Amino acid sequence: MRKTALLPHLFTTGNLLAGFFALMYALSGQITPASWALFVAIVCDILDGRLARLTRSTSRFGMEYDSLCDMVSFGVAPSLLAYKFALEPYGRYGWLAAFIYVACTALRLARFNVEELPHKYFKGLPSPAAAGLLAGTVIFLQHLGATFPVKHLALLLLIYSVSFLMISPWPYPSFKVLRFSERQMSWLLPLIVVLFAIMALEPEITLFWAFLSYALWAPLRQGLGFLVSQLRPSLMKSKLNQELKKI
Repeated sequence: MRKTALLPHLFTTGNLLAGFFALMYALSGQITPASWALFVAIVCDILDGRLARLTRSTSRFGMEYDSLCDMVSFGVAPSLLAYKFALEPYGRYGWLAAFIYVACTALRLARFNVEELPHKYFKGLPSPAAAGLLAGTVIFLQHLGATFPVKHLALLLLIYSVSFLMISPWPYPSFKVLRFSERQMSWLLPLIVVLFAIMALEPEITLFWAFLSYALWAPLRQGLGFLVSQLRPSLMKSKLNQELKKI
């Protein structure tokens, strides 16, 4: 019988525990503590995968357990958080948006479990990043002095957009297998230290913009690629006409 390391599973359980606390805080109307609990769940989710790979203890059981915990922490908890801070004023339509978020998270996790994907990319926005964006939005709005629930069309569109991005086919960069040379690390490490220092100074602002930038990376990349593909034929035609005039 194959033995597995206990430490990765402890962090997976920590992920579930943080997601459970996020649910309890959101149910009691404590929106900001619920958002911070989601960030704790994200940290635990990152660490459990790292530890499983370092200890070479990845297993089918660990993957399934991780997915079930992710469904609670990054599916049910963020949807309830979104309902409490932005969707509740919309009544039944708010419930629908919250359910769509949960359903898209379930589809995203199921697709991740069954598909063979390149290690450098995720297919669709990862559910922890989607939850981080919602939690970061709450903390950012609270920092600006907003009173919850906030009824604004932009927030409703944000939740629908995040749901769609999770099930989209667009690739998102994965930071699991990043490798750098010693020369690159000589300037990259100081940059990382500076970025973490800035994030520590104003986490209410930087967390929101960091997760928003990551979420927008794929649609902006796709939009830019589409624009280039549309402009390329006209540019080639213009260049050909110039060459013909020279003859």
